[in-house]
Amino acid sequence: MERLKITKCLVQDDGTIDIQDLSFSTTINPEKYSHNFKISYSGGKPTDPAPLGLPSKTPRYAGTDPETLSFDLIIDGTGVVPETSGKTVAGQIDALKEIAYTYNGEIHEPNVVLITWGSGLTSFFGRLNSLNIDYTLFRATGEALRAKLSLSFMGYDTPIEGALESNKSSPDMTHLVTVRAGDTLPLLCQRIYRDPSRYLKVARDNGLDGFRELVPGRELIFKPIR
Repeated sequence: MERLKITKCLVQDDGTIDIQDLSFSTTINPEKYSHNFKISYSGGKPTDPAPLGLPSKTPRYAGTDPETLSFDLIIDGTGVVPETSGKTVAGQIDALKEIAYTYNGEIHEPNVVLITWGSGLTSFFGRLNSLNIDYTLFRATGEALRAKLSLSFMGYDTPIEGALESNKSSPDMTHLVTVRAGDTLPLLCQRIYRDPSRYLKVARDNGLDGFRELVPGRELIFKPIR
């Protein structure tokens, strides 16, 4: 049976990720896991007026948030599960925390980890975002015999990966745009900067006396946002 595995990783100075030998494997696989994706938008208050040149105010893309992965684990110390025979609940939790939670003084932050589970979950790189432990069974001495762990991880991309995945139409780059029929400066600013209010600056940059009527075929320069 394939086990969900959490493996310690080391991010090198050049941005590459080295997978280490230290890992934590589940003895009882989770019943389910949640893999979440989120895109953020900004658009001001609902009562704000619509931008000039646009029929209505629309949310603007602000960024793609890191993916998140969350699941629950059962840690058993009763001896019923053969793989945990002789292991305490506290010891198993400490082993997991050493990999995913404990502050690493060499890199001055918790470790990046690789989470895998057979062919379904093959390569999620992330950092632990939250860990909640509910102890559910005890010896007469108070020692925990079973615990439920709720874990949430935030996806991790190296700076190199982030640059490769970034939108090449980024507003921090210079753009040369050929005007097409129906184009307006506010609409072009919305398309490039995600902010139609920049039309006055673009008009000045291109020596335009007006902005309502653009001649198709003319080339306009859209300078980067600093």
